Amino acid sequence: MAGIDLLLLNVGNAYDGLACLFGVRNYFGFRPLAEDRGFPDDASEGLRREFADCGGPHDVHGTTWLTWSELETTDWQETDGSGMRTRGSAAGIGTHWGPVWKVMHILSDIHGVENVRLVAWFH
Repeated sequence: MAGIDLLLLNVGNAYDGLACLFGVRNYFGFRPLAEDRGFPDDASEGLRREFADCGGPHDVHGTTWLTWSELETTDWQETDGSGMRTRGSAAGIGTHWGPVWKVMHILSDIHGVENVRLVAWFH
């Protein structure tokens, strides 16, 4: 089941965060956490419809997903290719991604860490 649209959490287009998390526009040289994993096979019908409404695999790119379990074990001090910028400064709790992580954390408390994931694709 789809929980919430990222647009409601005002993530914006912080390209350093997108690079760090998904490898999109990765001019920063981060080792992405979840790059091009594709659309999850076990996605809900609602999420499948939303993906199809965006054009599906023919009209989007970078389709991937990331679980809360993975985020909990992420090294937020890992740096980009220059060694100057940390993963935490690009996409940590104090960035535009903070509200997403808070919602995922709450959902994981209710449904379990393996049962909460972020699914993303780009136009």
